Amino acid sequence: MHAPTETRPPLPPFTHESATRKVRLAEDGWNTRDAAKVALAYSLDTRWRNRAEFVRDRDEAQAFLERKWRKELDYRLIKELWAFTANRIAVRYAYEWRDDSGNWFRSYGNENWEFDAVGLMTRRFSSINDLPIGEADRKFHWPLGRRPDDHPGLSDLDL
Repeated sequence: MHAPTETRPPLPPFTHESATRKVRLAEDGWNTRDAAKVALAYSLDTRWRNRAEFVRDRDEAQAFLERKWRKELDYRLIKELWAFTANRIAVRYAYEWRDDSGNWFRSYGNENWEFDAVGLMTRRFSSINDLPIGEADRKFHWPLGRRPDDHPGLSDLDL
């Protein structure tokens, strides 16, 4: 369900180019850590599974993201297209963050996304594993916000 004026290009059916663009736009959004803005990419009745947490609508998605980014400090994310069909995209990703005690982590995950006709994500299923790392082992060193175009992606970093 969505408001009639909402659209979120690129729209399905996806091509390799449009799916890759959709993934980068999602990465860029999440790297803002602006939960209200990011939540607008999801349908009003979006359904998520993130680890063992279940989200049932856009408001819950926004609340989830607000909690996430209060806990995961200095968050930097890279997403990469894995596969796609007409209205579904599979993504692999990694992100680095620290907790409030200064402990660093790299979280690895896979997501499956499903989109409606206007490009809003209706389903998001995410599986994630956290790896404690030393600060010296970090690989994501851009200033907070959007990953620069010249920063290596996951495959380039051999992650």
